[in-house]
Amino acid sequence: MSKKVILTADSTCDLDNELKERYNVTYFPLHIILDGKEYLDNVDITPPEIFQAYYDKKILPKTSAVNIGEYEEFFKKFVDEGYEVVHINLGSALSSSHKNAVLAAEELEGVYAVDSCNLSTGIGHLVVRAGQLIEQGLSAKEVAEQVSAMAKKVHSSFVLDTLKFMAAGGRCSTVVALGANLLNLKPCIQVNNADGSMTVGKKFRGKLDKVLEQYVEEELSKYENIDDSLVFVTHSGIDESYIEVVKNAIERVHPFKEVHTTIASCSISCHCGPNTLGILFMTK
Repeated sequence: MSKKVILTADSTCDLDNELKERYNVTYFPLHIILDGKEYLDNVDITPPEIFQAYYDKKILPKTSAVNIGEYEEFFKKFVDEGYEVVHINLGSALSSSHKNAVLAAEELEGVYAVDSCNLSTGIGHLVVRAGQLIEQGLSAKEVAEQVSAMAKKVHSSFVLDTLKFMAAGGRCSTVVALGANLLNLKPCIQVNNADGSMTVGKKFRGKLDKVLEQYVEEELSKYENIDDSLVFVTHSGIDESYIEVVKNAIERVHPFKEVHTTIASCSISCHCGPNTLGILFMTK
């Protein structure tokens, strides 16, 4: 008889409470270090607090991966209770958390760490799929294998309203950020679903509402085999009017059965700044 399976994930999967509760997901928060103090992502610090620290002191946080010992302690309590564990990590190109989770899992029986090859609700899609497979009665090993194979079907991208935070964090030059601001350019960041690395895609130009509408139309027109069961609209903190523009564009271009709006974790938001928004979906 198969053991019961517990589903866990790095907090960077950014699910809303409804989906987190539906699939009984337990989070492991990543570490945020800001102004010499250490916090747990979205537990005792939030994106608005990070943005305010930048506005007030011109400082940005550093993120820290979960270490091997932390993961081992986390997994062990479930194993000791008779569970198998499927844990889904932030993409290995973005953090050493997955490598550490794998090493921790090797010390225990029935623990499987999955590289999402993604971030934010790109991870969230795989967490949802894992939850559905667990409901079907699959073993942890079977769930991990099937979810790993799905990673390349997840499509994640975000539009940045400003490059100020990317420049402050050393991810682009101040000159590039200033030029983008002067030209009113809003770049699209594309996630490589082979490993989770990020590249700059199209640079949109214009007011944010028009840019977001164009972005949705172009992203959803790239693929003929979109899985229409679920789409995430994930943002770092943005006015509700922009979210409505995006939802309306989704409904017009390619309706989904479920549309979930979520806020990105600190680990994601601190790199892209406020008013960043993306749509994240899967293909069949």
